[in-house]
Amino acid sequence: MRTHPTGRQLRFGAELRKLREHAGLTATEAGRLLGVQQNQISNMEAGRVGVSPERVRALAGHYSCADEALIAALCEMTADRTRGWWDEYREILPAPLLDLAEVEHHAQRLRTAVTVHIPGLFQTVEHAREVFRQDVPTLPPPEIEHRVSFRVKRQTVLYRKQPTPQHVVIHEAALRMQFGGSKVARAQLEHLLALSELPDISVHVIPFAAGSFAGSGQSIYYSHGPVPQLDTINLDQSHGPVFLDTDSQLEKYQVLLRRMETIALGREESRSFIHTIALSL
Repeated sequence: MRTHPTGRQLRFGAELRKLREHAGLTATEAGRLLGVQQNQISNMEAGRVGVSPERVRALAGHYSCADEALIAALCEMTADRTRGWWDEYREILPAPLLDLAEVEHHAQRLRTAVTVHIPGLFQTVEHAREVFRQDVPTLPPPEIEHRVSFRVKRQTVLYRKQPTPQHVVIHEAALRMQFGGSKVARAQLEHLLALSELPDISVHVIPFAAGSFAGSGQSIYYSHGPVPQLDTINLDQSHGPVFLDTDSQLEKYQVLLRRMETIALGREESRSFIHTIALSL
C-alpha cells in the first residue's frame, strides 16, 4: 500500500470517487457490488493502492458510466506504472513540484497566462537561478541548483519527439522584469523569441496599453488531459504549486484564459514586441 501517493494517483482516485458519488452509491455499496470490503474502495479512492484497468471497467459498469473516453483515460492512468525522471528528486524537492512535472509530462496541451514571471518551461538557467535566489526563506545554494536542474529537465516536454503544444500569454510587465540584470534579461527574451519560432509553441503578449483585464492578479497554468474531466489547473503560489480540478474551477479558469487570450497581441506582433524590448536592454 502506498503511504505517499503522487498527485496523479490522488487524482485518479478522486475521479473514481466522483463516479461513485454520481451513481449515488456509498463506498460500502460499491464494495459489495465489486465483491470487496469498504476499506478497499476507500483505499482505491485515496490513491493508496493500484487498480487494474479491468477493475476500472468493472467499477464503471457498476456506476453506470457510459463515457467510454473517460473510462479509457482512467484505464490508461492506472496502467502506466513507469517511474518518471522526476522521481530522482523525491527526497530532495517538495512533492508538489514533482506532481507538476508529472502533470506536464502527461498533458495533451498546455496553456499559460502570466503577469510578472516568465513561465518556468521558458526560463533560461540564469533567469531561473535568480528567481530562486529571491525565495523567502532564502534557499541554500545546493537547493537552488537542484531546483534549477529540475526546472531545466521539465523543459523536455518542449523538445521530445512529440512536443506538448503550448499556448502562452505573457504580460508586458513580465517581459520588463530584469531578473539578474539587463544581460540576463536580454538573453531570456532572446531565448523566448527562439522558442516562439517552434511550431508547437505560440507566444502572445498583453501590452500595458491593453489596460485592466480579468485574471490579471495571478498566473494560470492549465493542463489539458486526454478528456476534459481530467484537465488540471496549477496556480503558482509563493509556498508552491496549488492544483485545482473541480468542474466549476475548470470552467472559471477557462473563461479567464479565453479573455486574456482575446486581448493579447497576435503571434507575429508579439514577437516584434518582445524583440523591441530586448533591443532596449
